[in-house]
This record gives sequence, structure tokens and C-alpha cells, in this order.
Amino acid sequence: MIPITIKRPTIDDVDLLHDFFKLVITDTFQKEGIKDQTGDLLAEIETKKRYLAIDLESNGEERYFLIAKLEDLIIGTIEFGPSSALICQCTNDQLKDVKEVGTIFVHPHYQQRGIGSLLLKEIYKEMDKRGVEAFCLDSGYVHAQLVWKKKFGTPDYIFKDYWDIGYDHMIWKLSIREVRK
Repeated sequence: MIPITIKRPTIDDVDLLHDFFKLVITDTFQKEGIKDQTGDLLAEIETKKRYLAIDLESNGEERYFLIAKLEDLIIGTIEFGPSSALICQCTNDQLKDVKEVGTIFVHPHYQQRGIGSLLLKEIYKEMDKRGVEAFCLDSGYVHAQLVWKKKFGTPDYIFKDYWDIGYDHMIWKLSIREVRK
């Protein structure tokens, strides 16, 4: 088996990452049954592109991305940075000073193979190195929420029917020390 490489993105990865964001977010919207919400889909893609640009412009200081590659194919991404406006709004700024882990995407053909967990372990190391003691993570996607509940337990915040009936928004606040055990 060819080993997976976890690395920081470079300017040479930008076009591939933009395509990757489009692929994974489109797949997610289809699986969630919300593929007709093209405005939200496009906004999500643009947000991820903006976060990547911030990472590259700040050399990982303002946002910090990692990518998982199998040869030349990007099969996963993760990043951390400031809590999103959505998290701040939903929690009345209770998490505004807590780093957010986001953009945890795995290529549809490589899901359920431990790639997300591998990326999380690597991002924990970087946050720990930077002295980050806690982080938050949020999700409005039903399928992702099942994964996060299994991995992290009950969310700290649940916003019932936030996106629509049956589409809650969930936020977890986690300790680096606890998740690294």
C-alpha cells in the first residue's frame, strides 16, 4: 500500500484543493439531501477557499491547514483557526476566543478508513505545540454529526432545527489533553 502523506499545503496545491473542496462539499450536500441549496453550497466552497488563502498569506499563523495525499491525489484536509461567526453567534460569544477545528474533509472514496482520525491527530500535535488547550468543532450535517457524536460524545450545544426541521446544528468544546489520550 502507498503511504499517505500529511503535509502543509503550498501554492502548488491551491487548484487541487479548490477542486477537492467542490467535490467533497457537493458530495456532502447530495448525501444530506440538500443538493438543491446551491447558494449555501457555493458559499461553503468559497469560505473554504478564503480560509486556505488566509493560511497561505499568513504562513499558517491565522489559519493552519494540513492535507492528506495519496501520491498526487488529495484525499483529506483539516484546518484550525479562529471560531467562525456562526459559532460565536450561536454561543453568544462564549467560544469567541477558542480555536475552531474545521474543514475536516475526506474524499468520498476514502471515507471510513481512518484518514479523518489521522488528520485530527496531526492537528492536535500542532495545536498542542502552539499552547492551544481547547478547541471547538461544529457541524450542521447529519452524517458528520453521527461521526462526531461517536468520537466526542454529546455536543456541548445543540440548536434544534437550526437549518430546517430535522437539521440541527451542534457544537463541541474539547480539551486537547482529553482528545490526545
